[in-house]
Amino acid sequence: MDRQKRAYLYALTAVLLWSTVATAFKLTLRFVPAVELVWWASLASFGVLGMLVIFGGHLETWRAFWHRYWRQSLLLGAINPFVYYFTLFRAYERLPAQEAQAINYTWALMLAFLSVPILKHRLSRYDVIAGILGYSGVVIIATHGEVFSWHFASPSGVGYALLSTILWALYWLYSTRIDGESVVILFTHFGVGVVLMSGYLLWREMPVHLSPEGMAGALYIGLFEMSVTFLLWRRALRHTHKVASVSNLIFLSPLLSLVLIHFIVGEPIYPSTVAALVLILAGLIVQQIRTETTV
Repeated sequence: MDRQKRAYLYALTAVLLWSTVATAFKLTLRFVPAVELVWWASLASFGVLGMLVIFGGHLETWRAFWHRYWRQSLLLGAINPFVYYFTLFRAYERLPAQEAQAINYTWALMLAFLSVPILKHRLSRYDVIAGILGYSGVVIIATHGEVFSWHFASPSGVGYALLSTILWALYWLYSTRIDGESVVILFTHFGVGVVLMSGYLLWREMPVHLSPEGMAGALYIGLFEMSVTFLLWRRALRHTHKVASVSNLIFLSPLLSLVLIHFIVGEPIYPSTVAALVLILAGLIVQQIRTETTV
C-alpha cells in the first residue's frame, strides 16, 4: 500500500472513531458524573499511551522531554485532559448530544481568533466570514431556531460548550511551541492530568467506583477520543502528500455522528440542529479555503 492510500486509511479510521464519541459521551454520562468520567477515561488513555511509550522505545525521549518541558506540561496537562474534558462533559450533561457536538466543532474558528493575541496572526476576511457563519449556527442551536426571541434553552450548557472550544484552542496554540513525539507529549500531559484529577477527587472525597456500563464507556472514550484516534490522525497527516485532501475528511464526522446520535442515543434530530450544523460546516470550509490559499 502506497503512502497516500495509507494516509486515507488512517484518516478514515480516525473520522469513523471520532463520529462515535458524542454518542459514547451521552450514553456513559447516564451512568457516571462528568468529573469521574474524566478521571477514568484519562486513566485509561494514560495507560495506553504509557504502553506505547515503553514498548515503542520512547522512554529516554520522554525523560528528556520532561526535563525540558515540565513547566509547560504542568499547565497544558491541567488544561487537557482535566479542565477541557470536565467542561465538555458538563456541556453534554446539559445539552442534547447533537447540539453539544455541533458547538464543539467551532473550536477551529476559535483557534483562528485566539491566534491573533497569542501568535500575533492577522485575521483575514475568510476568518471573519467563517466566524459569522459558525457562530450564527451556535445562536440557532442555543435558541432552538427561534433566533429573534433570544430565549436560550440551556444557557449553562451552551456556555460550557463554548468554553470547551476556548480551552481546546488554547491547548493547541500553546502546544505548537513544544517540540516532541506526539505520543510522548500526550503521555506527559495525560500523566499530569491524572495526578491533578486524583488530587481533586481526594480533596472533594468523591467516589471513583463505576458500574460495568460506566467502565466500558470510560475505557472506550479513553481509547478512541483521548489518545489512539489523535495518533491515527497525526499519522495520516504525516503520510499524506495532500494535507487538504485528508483534512477535508473531517467534515464527514459530524454528519455520521448525527446518524449515530439518532439511532443509538434515540434523540430526534431537530431542524435547528441541521441548519446550525450547515452554517458551522460552511464556516469551517471557508476557513479551509483561507488556509489553502495562504499555504
